Amino acid sequence: MRSKRRRGPFPADIVADGPEERYVADHVIPASASQRGRKHLLVREYVRSLIVDAEPGSPAPSERDLVEQFGVARMTVRHALDGLVAQGLLERIPGRGTFVTKPLIDMQMRLSSFSEEMERRGKIPESRTLLARRETAGPGLARALETEVGAPIVHWERLRLADSQPICIQHVYLSLDTFPRFLDDALPSSLYYWFADQDLMPTWGEDSVVAAVATEEEAEALELEPGAPVLHISRRSFCRETAVEVTRSIYRADRYTLWVPVLRPEHLR
Repeated sequence: MRSKRRRGPFPADIVADGPEERYVADHVIPASASQRGRKHLLVREYVRSLIVDAEPGSPAPSERDLVEQFGVARMTVRHALDGLVAQGLLERIPGRGTFVTKPLIDMQMRLSSFSEEMERRGKIPESRTLLARRETAGPGLARALETEVGAPIVHWERLRLADSQPICIQHVYLSLDTFPRFLDDALPSSLYYWFADQDLMPTWGEDSVVAAVATEEEAEALELEPGAPVLHISRRSFCRETAVEVTRSIYRADRYTLWVPVLRPEHLR
């Protein structure tokens, strides 16, 4: 079998904090010189310890209570809460306050389907087809699918949900030269199981991740405010040396976190 060819970075536009110290306080913390540079870390980890088992929607401790308990400035408390908001553990609702969020779905960057990842986490995956039609490949998709400009392709758009909650909008692009009957039959409930039936299960691929903001259309489908942060994840998958799919997924950043295992190069060990 031929070795895998490196095709170079897959452009997405084709289609925390440092080490932490856990701390729980139940009294006012004296402002010593050694603590002065990390007061907000103490407050943040205390709040984290309170909310770790809290129900989603529960109110976070008030800034006033934290100021009194730790003997620090309100700005320090706000800085601490900002860190937890940035990590997706808390959310601020204007006019109401700060509340515990729903747990994030952590997704390891590996070649698996949305359904497989959700089932692995004990969640019920669901899909709603928004669009399924024949199109022609522009230069970017033609290059990604390794076909000709103007070649017939499938564009399949779905809303992907976990436990009935919208997680992402997924655009799938397939070459009709490779899968000529894809639109003739009922659309599969799982694309990767369908690939297996075609003896073209992807075995390796390339992912690209870009931070973005939701358009009005994306925000409506994902139940977000327009301009809310989202993650654009583009993937090109291969079975041996055949490009079988290109996907572009728009994920809710407040319900999704990426986990990327890394390995130090052999020559640097």
